[in-house]
Amino acid sequence: MFSLKHIDTRRFQFVVVIAMTVILSAVLVLGWMSFKKVREIVTTDFNRQQLLLAQHAARQIENELNTLKRELSLLSLSPSLQYFETVWLRKRMEISFSRVKEEGTFEIRYIEAAKPRTHLADSNGYQTVGTYPEDVRYLEWARQKENKGRIMASEVFPVAHGSEYQKLTMKLALPVWQNSVDDLHPVATDKFSGVLMFVVDVTTLSKRIMEGISSGKTGYAWIIDQSGTFLYHLEKDLIGRNAFEARKEKNPTISFVRINEIQKELMLTGKEGTSWYLSGWHRGKEGEIKKLIAYSPVHVSDERNLLWSVAVIAPISEVEDAIHVILVRQSILQIIIILATLLGGGITIFLLLNWSYALKYEVERKTNDIAKSEQRYRSLIENAEDIIFTVDKEGNYLSINKYGAKFFNMKPEDIIGRNIKDIILPPGSESFLEDVREVFSTKKGKQITHPIKMGEREYWLNTNLRRLMDKEGNIYAILGISRDITSRKLIDETSYHTEKLASMGTLAAGVAHEINNPLGIILGFSDLLLEKAKPDSEEADILKTIGKHGRRAKRVVENLLSFARYTECKEELVDINKSIEAVIAVVSNTLLMKKISLKQDLGENLPRVKECAEELQQVFFNIINNAVSAMNGGGTLTIATRSLNNNELVEIRFADTGHGIRKEHRSRIFDPLFTTKKVGEGTGLGLSVSYGILTKHGGTIDFETKTKDESEDAGTTFIITLPAIKQ
Repeated sequence: MFSLKHIDTRRFQFVVVIAMTVILSAVLVLGWMSFKKVREIVTTDFNRQQLLLAQHAARQIENELNTLKRELSLLSLSPSLQYFETVWLRKRMEISFSRVKEEGTFEIRYIEAAKPRTHLADSNGYQTVGTYPEDVRYLEWARQKENKGRIMASEVFPVAHGSEYQKLTMKLALPVWQNSVDDLHPVATDKFSGVLMFVVDVTTLSKRIMEGISSGKTGYAWIIDQSGTFLYHLEKDLIGRNAFEARKEKNPTISFVRINEIQKELMLTGKEGTSWYLSGWHRGKEGEIKKLIAYSPVHVSDERNLLWSVAVIAPISEVEDAIHVILVRQSILQIIIILATLLGGGITIFLLLNWSYALKYEVERKTNDIAKSEQRYRSLIENAEDIIFTVDKEGNYLSINKYGAKFFNMKPEDIIGRNIKDIILPPGSESFLEDVREVFSTKKGKQITHPIKMGEREYWLNTNLRRLMDKEGNIYAILGISRDITSRKLIDETSYHTEKLASMGTLAAGVAHEINNPLGIILGFSDLLLEKAKPDSEEADILKTIGKHGRRAKRVVENLLSFARYTECKEELVDINKSIEAVIAVVSNTLLMKKISLKQDLGENLPRVKECAEELQQVFFNIINNAVSAMNGGGTLTIATRSLNNNELVEIRFADTGHGIRKEHRSRIFDPLFTTKKVGEGTGLGLSVSYGILTKHGGTIDFETKTKDESEDAGTTFIITLPAIKQ
């Protein structure tokens, strides 16, 4: 039988002491290792979240600057600026200033090349002043032809006021050349007019984005320019000061070597990433404070290599507070284990197991905290109103947020794993895939504005492509953030189209009046001579030819005048179906001769519209004539009418089975004098006149078209909508 007396007590005590010492050492080492691992995970995750904030802020600032550059380019194209049309120049500058002042622009300057005079628009209105000496170099730069069309972004500089600096300012300058036309200048002279500048309050621009950024409980964001000057900081007395010098002056006892190296070697060279550094203060608290930092570059001007850098920082105490509970509990458990070890092996084992279970619980709790943090990050991505995705080098989707999947009318799981070519139709998918591969090969981010086609619709996206790198510095994926700018693109094109139509209308009116008078004389004398000539003589045939072509020219002039100016026409309640039937009665013989069959689907009990009947019939004639020309050799013309939106609108559709409209012509079909017909068959005014008539009466005209290359069922459908009169 086993007995305690058979045990060597000293030997057992020695074994227990050795065993307990080994166990205690293992416990201490494992506890320290687990604490370090949890601390590393929490710190890394926290800094990643800060990096996302920095990247988002940097992209927002870049978008604000790009918006200002687009507004600058649009303003420079105005003929009123190029030719110094005083009244319109003032209005254009005031309108532009009202659109860009929210982005921090506090002055628009237009410096004339021929006179020492500057046109100035600011919050006080418009005025002309003498040219500022500091603006002369921008004028000389703009005068160089190689700078035509280029935008120059200046470095940030302070604007002095008394003994203090009020604003940190930058200038965006663009040369203005006389390359647009209007009624007073029908031919572009291509002469140099001057330089147009936006003077921007950089601090105001930055503050709009940076002020709302917070990291943890006390973290905040700041931004520096390429010289290291603070453009924005939570502590306002640091704004405008050099970051390297300001820190040393505020607390000379702290070594700022690490943050200086981060700024100089990483931030000011356009890199992004995360790190830590020692600071001398934080939100009023002074002393040596370790901080976590994440930074991302802002590309102000690629031509001049101007860079800013956004930083999001927070004291490491934000992380230490989160793991402090673990450290306290772990320390208590270790003390209990040491005491238990002295009492005996059994108690030691029991306490060791208890400690292990507690440690497991804490790790699980911290894991849940990390999971919640990841969920917050995922929620930020999923709730963003942008398409956020990642792709590999071959263009296969690795991830996409819910908004992006909704944009493509698919579920995220149906997109992930598929190639860009499977989601986006060519040629948009091919060019987009080339941009992705370019980022992989050059290892540089890229911002593009590009069209994509889904089904029958075309969308315009503004996409930022940024590389994602592993610990070895290799790119493993591309992060893309796309914004749907289709509406903005349509507004820009509509504005351009409207200004072009206005210019052409004014030009057409002048040309028509100059031609109309001699045409009247020619027709009058030809008719007078025709009465005196013998009916079957050669002279009579010549006079008839003169009259025929003169009247044709007169019709062209009349079309020009109807396009260019408003003509009196009595508005009345019009029955759309009767107006269409009246037009069909006139063109029915033409349709029969051209072997074109007519189908009518006219809705019953349509509401009346208050329009000019003659002008509406002119619109219907123009569209039907175009349909006949498109169906050379025969076809089918379908005319349908119906009411929309509870009798608020009347819709008229003219569908032909012709050859369709080619893609390169679709954006120009409403332009005056544009035609695809042979010389002598068309004037190019039918659709532009129709567009003017319908717009004048509050209506719309649109079209759907397919060529034989796009579909076997080629043809064009013109869709007209008119506001109805409620009975």
